[in-house]
Amino acid sequence: MDDNRPGAERPHRTPEARAKAQELRRARRQARAAQEDAAAAVAVDHPPARSIRPPAQPAYLKPRHLGVGWGLVLMVLFPLLITTVYLYGFAQDQYASHTGFTVRSEETSSATELAGGLTALVGGSNSSNADVLYAYIQSQQIVERIQAQLDIRAHYAQHWGSDPVFSIWPDATIEDLVWFWGRIMRVSYDQASGLMDVQVRAGSADYAQQLARAVVRESEEMINQLNAQARSDSMSNANLDLEAALERLRSAREELASFRARTQIVDPQADIQGRMGVINNLQQQLAQALVDHDLLLQTTSESDPRMRQAERRIEVIQDRIASERRNFATQDVTVFDTDYPRLIAQYESLIVNQEFAERTYTAALTALDAARSNVERQSLYLATYVRPTRAQSAEYPQRLLLVGLAAIFLTLTWAAVTLIYYSLRDRG
Repeated sequence: MDDNRPGAERPHRTPEARAKAQELRRARRQARAAQEDAAAAVAVDHPPARSIRPPAQPAYLKPRHLGVGWGLVLMVLFPLLITTVYLYGFAQDQYASHTGFTVRSEETSSATELAGGLTALVGGSNSSNADVLYAYIQSQQIVERIQAQLDIRAHYAQHWGSDPVFSIWPDATIEDLVWFWGRIMRVSYDQASGLMDVQVRAGSADYAQQLARAVVRESEEMINQLNAQARSDSMSNANLDLEAALERLRSAREELASFRARTQIVDPQADIQGRMGVINNLQQQLAQALVDHDLLLQTTSESDPRMRQAERRIEVIQDRIASERRNFATQDVTVFDTDYPRLIAQYESLIVNQEFAERTYTAALTALDAARSNVERQSLYLATYVRPTRAQSAEYPQRLLLVGLAAIFLTLTWAAVTLIYYSLRDRG
């Protein structure tokens, strides 16, 4: 019979049975707690093993790493090796010669200012002359002249086969020589002080010194040409000024002579003084005639012929005085009767022109004398403060510096190319 079916009544338990059931459940709980304590103790003494990841795979070079490495070799190490081998194995030693000079000018007085008592500088500005010399040292003209003297092409082409970098090809044209001249010659110019420092490099110390001496010699020749041109211009200008002053003086004198011939008066001032003397004399005669007339009138009658003669004398003197006075203000200019105010103005103008022309002519003569004296001395000259030196050891090419610069440049180029590659790779 099934006691668990629905509606079945459970049997009635006695107190003893219930007590045993409780003890049994208590014992089960204690056993379960003891098992849990034992398991906890075991877990403390022996923790569970953690999970271990699998070991990483060994690294290996990828194609891009090989490309970067080959780029370092091809773009940095190999060119640097070639540069080092060339500089230390094939590049020829170069010796440097140094020289320094400046353009100086003498102080003198210009010819025109000598007449006025002033002083000045002639010969132009030192700065402009130094600028001309600075450009001349780097020009084709000086290269042609030094080439004709020292044969630059032959000296710098002798090592063309073994050292083409620091040499020039044997069939170089004059334009090529001018370009190469800028490589072997360095000129430093301070415009404030006018000082020039020139450095010339060559395959031997003696040849470098010869080149430096040639530069100084050609510079002096250039300064002499500037002097000659300045002297020629000075003499030409002085002669032109003298001719103009002489023509002006001749014209002024001719105008004065024409005035005297036309008026038949040498000096209107003296003529006026003479005529004023005549008037004064007539005034005195008139006064005397009036006195004589009054005296005669007191002793004789008016019908006396002497009275008539005295009156006639007075009238003639008065007419003469009036005529002389009219000559000073009349507008009718003739040979014998002239307009004195206008003549005096013309004469004074002519005299002033002649005096100015004479002073100008005197100043022009002084200028010509000063120009001639300047021709006899050199107003511009080249002052050499460092004579061409002779090197005892080769300073060039600066191999260590060139190798270092090449290493820096090649490394930067390789790094830039590598960064560009990785940037494009990441974006792609």
